[in-house]
Amino acid sequence: MIKNIKNIALTTAAVGMALAMNSCSDFLDKQASNELTEDKTLADWRMFEYFHTDTYNFLRHGANRLNSSWLDAATDLAETSFATGGARTSFNIGNYYAGGGYSELSDTWESRYRAIRKCNRVLTQMHLVPKNITLTDEEDAQQRATMRAEARTFRAYFYWELFLRYGPLPIVEDVLDPEEDMITPYKTRPSYAEYTGFILKELRESRADLLTYEDAWNSNRIGRLSQPMSLALESRILLYLASPRYAALGCNVSWQEAADCAKSFIDTYGGNFGLYAEDTKSGAENYANAVLHSQYTGNNNEVIFFRNDTQIGWGGISLDTPVGEGGRGGNCPSQNLVDMYDMADGTSPFAQYDATGAPVYNADGVPTINPGSTYSEQRMWQDRDPRFEASVLFHGTEWGSMNSTGYIDVRRGMADNPIGNADATPTGYYMRKYIPASILASNHSGSAYRLWTIIRYAEILMNYAEALNEVGGPSDQVCALLDQVRHRAGITGNTADRADLKSKEAMRNFIHKERTVEFAFEEHRWWDVRRWNVAKEALSRDIYGIEVAQNGTLSRKVAQKRVFEDKMYLYPIPEAEYWKTEIANNPGWE
Repeated sequence: MIKNIKNIALTTAAVGMALAMNSCSDFLDKQASNELTEDKTLADWRMFEYFHTDTYNFLRHGANRLNSSWLDAATDLAETSFATGGARTSFNIGNYYAGGGYSELSDTWESRYRAIRKCNRVLTQMHLVPKNITLTDEEDAQQRATMRAEARTFRAYFYWELFLRYGPLPIVEDVLDPEEDMITPYKTRPSYAEYTGFILKELRESRADLLTYEDAWNSNRIGRLSQPMSLALESRILLYLASPRYAALGCNVSWQEAADCAKSFIDTYGGNFGLYAEDTKSGAENYANAVLHSQYTGNNNEVIFFRNDTQIGWGGISLDTPVGEGGRGGNCPSQNLVDMYDMADGTSPFAQYDATGAPVYNADGVPTINPGSTYSEQRMWQDRDPRFEASVLFHGTEWGSMNSTGYIDVRRGMADNPIGNADATPTGYYMRKYIPASILASNHSGSAYRLWTIIRYAEILMNYAEALNEVGGPSDQVCALLDQVRHRAGITGNTADRADLKSKEAMRNFIHKERTVEFAFEEHRWWDVRRWNVAKEALSRDIYGIEVAQNGTLSRKVAQKRVFEDKMYLYPIPEAEYWKTEIANNPGWE
């Protein structure tokens, strides 16, 4: 609701100046745009601007959005601790019609098409809205051009979100009745090339009229759609479309095109964006703050595209904090994820990795240790990639203010694994990433920002490295790109020095692993394993956890069995839409 537009900080302060209104408070006092009649919206330019700006509310925050669980809890990276978590009651058991997964499986269809309808109204009805008399003709024309560009960019993004889940769907550019089924009379599904071609055309043709970097990163406009955000989104899309799954489906994008786009972003905006790093902070702290800090707190120059939100308190993190801290456990990292972290010196703890980025497990669920590594099963958390300690709370970690011991204790019967507590971690780990520790201070009375990052600069570097490797195999340039990301986190070794990364396949698997750990819990894994055509291998694999005995001895365990079939690469068309429209359902869901 727009009465709570502060929750996206007007896309926080963005609208205050960008929409040329008198003040943010004036804007906040207006009606919600979905309470305005069409006549009111079209009768006044400021109301029309307000209606358009409400589109930012359709950007989603990833924390707990699947019935109090995270999308990454549906991957091999985590498991939801409590029984009612949406990922646990839907994806994890192969039930793609479950109510617990509604916000992802079905609501995505309805909400994205509603957002697209809003964009179509802006594009088809703007000419009916009277000019703002406070603007010159030139200013009026510029505002309209920017609004059209934003609407087209948003529309491309929402169609992309639909595409990832349902494949190519009818492209609607008219304003349809929101009380009907959102796509009537459209029933014909375009080809993969036609659909993705439309998305790319929208992005490219509208980019010049979006706000420039200088305009969009003005303190009153931070969060607005911009030219760099559009190019970053194109980089992601081209990388996906060049990947094995989409290449086989005829999307007609090459790895070279994906590499060129990522390079274009770096060449154009590399002076504006970078990997967040403070000289006085450790690699783990800088990595953690790359998603916790914003332009408002910490002057974070890594974030390119994000959803704004106001500060949160204990209620915003209680679902995902350890039970010993008074939380509900929530998004508990898996041993599978822990096994993907290298050693801090840049060497690999295990001998072999597969195309999912995971180490190769033997029949007992244990990877073969690299004989040249210092890794030990009983000291598995020692001297690991600093991103591990920034992302995962493990036994012995100092944490919190309510646990009397002051550290995480997952031994049976202890604070974070009490007997009879159904919310205690099933994997032996709790999540640290995206959890602002400052909230835990003074009996949980603290507050902090936790904005949702959609694209950050590290992704552009990783996109470029992956595409370059697919074009020409390992090179000094590929290694240098990967090392930028790894060294920021505090890893000391150089990728080029690794004798095990000299083939294209080995480097590919390494890059898949690196993307996984760098973007853990940022909603990348679910889509990456699909585009790599390894979702069945990754998402039907057992979820492993750890047991800590009273004497501290570690042993591995199977925490959860998972289900994934080939048809699950795409979601089924929501049943209500399928029956109303008779649109062709996805393979296996007919």
